[in-house]
Amino acid sequence: MNTHFNKLYMKTFLNAIVLFLLVSLNLLSYSQNFVLPLYLGEIPNSKHSGQKEKVEITKIITIIRNVQEPDIAVYLPSKQIATRQAVVICPGGGYRWLAYDLEGTDVARYLNTIGVAGIVLKYRLPNAENWVDPHKVPLMDAQRAMRVIRYNAEKWNIDTEKIGIMGFSAGGHMASTLGTHFDYGNKDSKDSIERKSCRPDFMILMYPVISFVDTTCIRPSSGKTLLGENPDQSMKNYYSNELQVQNDTPPTFLVHADNDGTVKVEHTLLMYKALHKKKLPVELHILSEGYHGFGLGLPEGGHELGLGLENNHVASWTENLRLWLNWLNKK
Repeated sequence: MNTHFNKLYMKTFLNAIVLFLLVSLNLLSYSQNFVLPLYLGEIPNSKHSGQKEKVEITKIITIIRNVQEPDIAVYLPSKQIATRQAVVICPGGGYRWLAYDLEGTDVARYLNTIGVAGIVLKYRLPNAENWVDPHKVPLMDAQRAMRVIRYNAEKWNIDTEKIGIMGFSAGGHMASTLGTHFDYGNKDSKDSIERKSCRPDFMILMYPVISFVDTTCIRPSSGKTLLGENPDQSMKNYYSNELQVQNDTPPTFLVHADNDGTVKVEHTLLMYKALHKKKLPVELHILSEGYHGFGLGLPEGGHELGLGLENNHVASWTENLRLWLNWLNKK
């Protein structure tokens, strides 16, 4: 009796192990996520101030302030549906804080559903106390993120020529800055990551800040946070990205609400005109509603005026983006 019981027990135990292994292997084929630091060792352009990072969870969004150690949260889609495209996502927050879920992790999860890797960039903010040249740190982190992803592309099932940048509001300014202020890598660097190009293969700009000089645009507070109270004209020109579009600026997808009272739609229109003038591929979507900060347009979006209900009209931009990414993937 005991021998029969032992055999039955062992069979059940072995079956359980086999089932566990099968489930584990199956889970590996589904989407996965993990976090990686942008820099190993000393963080460039930094100084020690003792300031601490702060995470604030509100009823609407998760806010991160005083970012100390920039990183990327990598969300990979299942291999069965992967397009091998990837998007670096830059949450907004006026360069003062990051709307980390509304314009970051929520978007990454959506991208995974259409087969695209979503990589949320927790970037340093110029209003923190730790930086030598504060205005340089957001762009430095965006450039580094692009290089890190290209360096790891093969193991993450990403095509090195299908990596884009996406940004919301001030994050849209940062994304458009990367799209107009990039390099093709430092081939002489001892750091193999720095040898990689930081040029994005496409841009997705969501209600972005673009210009700090055009008179049709209300100067957003993010400009003061990034550049200081009285920046010189050359600095304002350098970060007014409609002035920085070049022949190798990447294809761009633009979305803005016409009734945005925080970042006027003229910012997006200026960028569209600059891209169109260079005959660069660009797609523009102006929504008649949505205000500012609508994110995916799903519940808890549109925090500017407390737009807390799902709005399928506003959310329609996500389907347009899917179609655009699919078109881009076939080029």
